[in-house]
Amino acid sequence: MSAERLSDRLSSHQPLVLGLFRIVLGLLFASEGAATVFGVLDRRASPVGDWPFWYAGVIELVCGALVVLGLATRSAAFLSSGIMAFAYFTEHQPDGLFPLQNGGLSPALFCWGFLLLVFFGSGDLSVAGLVRRADTTPGSTRLARERAS
Repeated sequence: MSAERLSDRLSSHQPLVLGLFRIVLGLLFASEGAATVFGVLDRRASPVGDWPFWYAGVIELVCGALVVLGLATRSAAFLSSGIMAFAYFTEHQPDGLFPLQNGGLSPALFCWGFLLLVFFGSGDLSVAGLVRRADTTPGSTRLARERAS
């Protein structure tokens, strides 16, 4: 198989892989938030209102769920990337320069993964993608209105 054919085959699967990446990243992030807020998954809950941990947990839970569903993905990913950058630089970076040194590998990966979603969006495998496809299918009300005008 030539490199060009392999590249074409891999490119044809980009929407599916982007959707799977978004779903897995969102699930992992939401589970971090659930563990912080509700004290599940062998972690103690952060007390309600405890700055910044409880608030970060709520953001992780809500934004993670939005990312999983593919709703407001770019906004949720932007906020998630920002709080992970904040977490890295305030909690981990003072203990060393590199994430393996300072225990900040998860925040660093979450930060860059969500930044990727800010630029790529939710993809076709999402609620937003389903709505887009429904609006452009033949016979849809929106498509009929656009053609009439």
